Amino acid sequence: MPKPLLFQEDLINRYDHQGPRYSSYPPATEFHEEITESHFREWARSSNEELIPRPLSLYLHIPFCSSICYFCACNKVISQHKQEAEPYLQAMHREIEIQSRLFDQDREVRQLHWGGGTPGFLTQQQSQQLMNKIARHFKLSRGGEGDYSIEIDPRVMEPGGAAYLRNLGFNRISVGVQELNAKVQKSINRIQSLKSIETVIGDARRSGFRSINIDLMYGLPHQTVASFTTTLNTIIELEPDRIALYHYTHLPNRFPTQRRIKAKDLPDSSEKLAILQNATEQLCAAGYDHIGMDYFARPADELTVAQRRGRLRRNFRGYTAHEQCDSIGFGVSAISHVHENYSQNSISLDDYHESLDQQRLPVMRGHQSSDDDLLRREIIQRLSCQFRIDTRQSSKSWNIDFDEYFANEMDQLRMMAEEGLVEIADNAIRVLEPGRVLVHNICSVFDAYQRPETVAG
Repeated sequence: MPKPLLFQEDLINRYDHQGPRYSSYPPATEFHEEITESHFREWARSSNEELIPRPLSLYLHIPFCSSICYFCACNKVISQHKQEAEPYLQAMHREIEIQSRLFDQDREVRQLHWGGGTPGFLTQQQSQQLMNKIARHFKLSRGGEGDYSIEIDPRVMEPGGAAYLRNLGFNRISVGVQELNAKVQKSINRIQSLKSIETVIGDARRSGFRSINIDLMYGLPHQTVASFTTTLNTIIELEPDRIALYHYTHLPNRFPTQRRIKAKDLPDSSEKLAILQNATEQLCAAGYDHIGMDYFARPADELTVAQRRGRLRRNFRGYTAHEQCDSIGFGVSAISHVHENYSQNSISLDDYHESLDQQRLPVMRGHQSSDDDLLRREIIQRLSCQFRIDTRQSSKSWNIDFDEYFANEMDQLRMMAEEGLVEIADNAIRVLEPGRVLVHNICSVFDAYQRPETVAG
């Protein structure tokens, strides 16, 4: 049985802070508007000219939802009418056409992900047309070898919907649940029955999906250790392959819909930590491995196997067992990662449509990586995925003296070592069990864009 994490409240309170989860480095908060479409086109051309061009990963952002969840911080459009998605889908079709001309046609799509919003908002016909468009313009994997995933809201899943999605080519499904407790559901305006969740998962298994993930969230209003224990016991009985356990961050000034959540109803920091600790122990006892950050997976799952073999990676979709791909984002606010650089589409629907009406890519900002960015990105990847850095290997690979190059960072890590969060020995930095719950804070030591005072506070 996997050993549960060691939670030390005083350390967590001292070190934990609202900061990046390092799905990219630098974080998207550091992107700037000096990056334009011409930069992206140059990066795409350069990626084709690499000795061995990377495979592709496609992300499609479907922003539509039929109702608002008060906790949501995603770029979304609320509508009851599926036909309202048509203009957006037509713009996305144009974006697919333009993007496909930038990349060599023999580059295989190893990963495909539809997120949102909820892609389940689309009709079956709209989904079919969108997948057909992708298949006509990109080289999709044959024989189910790729990771083709979709996010699903059980409340809007049509009868037979899982089988239809499987026939479209999806082989992984992520089911948004968040909470099962009725009082919590009401407080976040996301009321859904256990039956609807069971139906989607059962249909997905019968349809041949090879992996099922469930998204949960802690720190929501009215949650307690006892209530979330009950929720998690029920989720474990559903036997998902993976569980993503996200932390709710209350930022009502930034996300207006969160103003409908009363701060007084939120669990305090001690209760949130107790919920997380109890949930971690529950999942470990049920046979799940803690992959890192927010993820838990079965021992035979690809993520767990990849972590054991030192091949686990982290990107905008979370953890992945696949090799590094050039990632192309389609849709409003979508982020691309091509030739080691980042670009992001416009967050405004009007700007998105205007660009594509003029046959332009809707790039609004991004970041061109320096050698220092690449070095720090590699270190953050290894810490967040493997909980270990071989400093001697890094010195050799990057032609640096690790301890000298990162002298300030090593001073901070030595302080963390005294607290029992990391171990520094034998040309290696290892994240110890008490540090795993704070791994994103340990990663932030190597983040050149974070102010030093935010590492511990």
